[in-house]
Amino acid sequence: MIDHTGVIVSDFAKSKAFYAAALAPIGYTLIMEVPAAVTGHTDVAGFGENGKPDFWISRGTPNQPPIHVAFRVGQRAPVDAFHGAALGAGGRDNGGPGIRAHFHPDYYGAFVLDPDGHNIEVVCHAPVGA
Repeated sequence: MIDHTGVIVSDFAKSKAFYAAALAPIGYTLIMEVPAAVTGHTDVAGFGENGKPDFWISRGTPNQPPIHVAFRVGQRAPVDAFHGAALGAGGRDNGGPGIRAHFHPDYYGAFVLDPDGHNIEVVCHAPVGA
């Protein structure tokens, strides 16, 4: 089981604001920031829920190629809300909310590129009405 992951971002403040807005519909908040003086390397910010960060952004030269990160939710409405919030926060559409039957019949996801081109997805695997 994966405990946490993250991406490297070029504009820390811009990306922090993007992720705070984009991930709010799935219940994620900015939980902590750790400055370079503490990490000994770079500024980092952790997002998650229930006080436990599991998605981190780090200031630096972005990963090449960009990374794909998917967040799983239990219902389809947060997928739609994420897509709208992420676009409103400056993300670029990379696949609107909808069924991706080539993965499986109930795969409902949305994809947005963050300010550095990382492919951020929110996905629900539950059937309609679940």
